[in-house]
Amino acid sequence: MRVPAASIVFNDDDIAEALSLIESSLRSGQLTLGKHGQAFEESFAQRCGRAHAVAVSSGTSAIEIVLRACGIESGEVIVPDNTFFATAAAVVHAGARPVFADTDRDTLAVDVDDVLSRITPQTKAVVVVHIGGIVSPELPRLATECAARGIQLICDAAHAHGATLDGKDASNWGIASTYSFYPTKVMTSGEGGMIVTDDERIADEARVYRDQGKAGFTSNFHTRLGANWRLSEVHAAIGLVQLKRLNEFIERRRQIAAVYDDLLPRETNLTAVPCQRLDSSNFYKYVAYLPAGVDRAALKATMRERFEVGMSGEVYEFPLHAQPVFEPFVSGSYPVSDDVCARQVCLPVSARMTTDDARYVVESLARTISGG
Repeated sequence: MRVPAASIVFNDDDIAEALSLIESSLRSGQLTLGKHGQAFEESFAQRCGRAHAVAVSSGTSAIEIVLRACGIESGEVIVPDNTFFATAAAVVHAGARPVFADTDRDTLAVDVDDVLSRITPQTKAVVVVHIGGIVSPELPRLATECAARGIQLICDAAHAHGATLDGKDASNWGIASTYSFYPTKVMTSGEGGMIVTDDERIADEARVYRDQGKAGFTSNFHTRLGANWRLSEVHAAIGLVQLKRLNEFIERRRQIAAVYDDLLPRETNLTAVPCQRLDSSNFYKYVAYLPAGVDRAALKATMRERFEVGMSGEVYEFPLHAQPVFEPFVSGSYPVSDDVCARQVCLPVSARMTTDDARYVVESLARTISGG
């Protein structure tokens, strides 16, 4: 593949450092909840500008833990209709009922007015997602509305490592933000997640929940219905190494995005999502809308087979209300989600790509669409 959809970046120095950290864990015999995990938490909290960070096994578990730590194990939680399965699944696993809200076309995030229209006396929380690394300009308004109603705001920042809004880190809204370090993300630990918060009680509760609900690491006295949601020292070591490179990764992604911003409107009839900004998005994804009548599957196949360009999975191909597993929770219609999910496409972007690669992607798209 000449230009893969995504690519993980570890140079020789990164690999050597990660292996050294992992070796120290193997020699010490402490393979979980050790010094590397603590260092990863402290470094990530500092990077986000939050008081506390709690490392966990995945971004999915991070959401469920925050819900449980907030006491949300019943009632309703409003989530985006346009998000990954895990956002709503965590709500179900915590014991609450997900309520889907329609999509804002300019940001791919929830439509705030639709969220407000779906609030009922049963609403306990709202979960927002920074899709593709875009922090919605409407987020501060939603935070104000939630606070006025006594509703918890939780941010699923699985896509948003290092993304900002008005100079503030993506994690700076809500009671807590959750991150994923899955291998496709801007930075990775292989597997893993993180909870960041300024609320000491939430952080303390999260540490209990992640370790089987035990009162202490060496105790078998269980005070919460937790699970094995720990992050291993091996994964923490990888995360520590990647975190040091986060700014570099984002800068390269923005360089690729700048080429797309320049060439797409001139060379193709694709329209970039308006709120993808070079000074704020981390460009976990570069998302554009296809014009009516373009077959997305055929376009991606041609890009792959003829031009050796990988187009990653959309964010997202199917809205949650169209997922069979969530059929019991569907209420009303979601017209913008249906349109956005049907017409969006994600251009390849990674910290390995060059600006020449990006130009080749646009050239290939133009030829594919024109049939040239």
